[in-house]
Amino acid sequence: MSAVWIGFNAYDRQRYWWRNGIATLAVVGAVVAMILTTHEPGKWWWVGGFGALGVVVFVSTVNLIYGRVLLTATGLEFRTFVSRRVVPWSEVAGIERRQRVRRSGIWCDLRVVRVRGRSLGIPGTVTNRMMDAELERKQAAIQEYWSRAVGG
Repeated sequence: MSAVWIGFNAYDRQRYWWRNGIATLAVVGAVVAMILTTHEPGKWWWVGGFGALGVVVFVSTVNLIYGRVLLTATGLEFRTFVSRRVVPWSEVAGIERRQRVRRSGIWCDLRVVRVRGRSLGIPGTVTNRMMDAELERKQAAIQEYWSRAVGG
């Protein structure tokens, strides 16, 4: 069984980069507006806080965009911008599709439910499309690898 990568395609990466750029510009605009309009001595705490929040949001989105999972015969290898993790198939209790309702729409992603511990979001599976064939394909591939690995 050859290894398969699960992640965003080039179109989706570009789309999320645009969203990330717009959100980053909004945070930078808010910080600049605070610098120019506030004349209190304690404003630098607020500016620093918003700046740090902007950096966290930016790195989190880059992590989302470039994160991938390698499906192998032994397990899932999570590779993100900031971390690496291996989850053996013996620790997987299931693969679930999670939906969250936000102001911007309904967002879906895939999660690995582990036997012990919290569930892990699978990078490269976040979407806000209602009937996303790409997400269905990714879920089917993960389910197939998991069923082959556990012998079911």
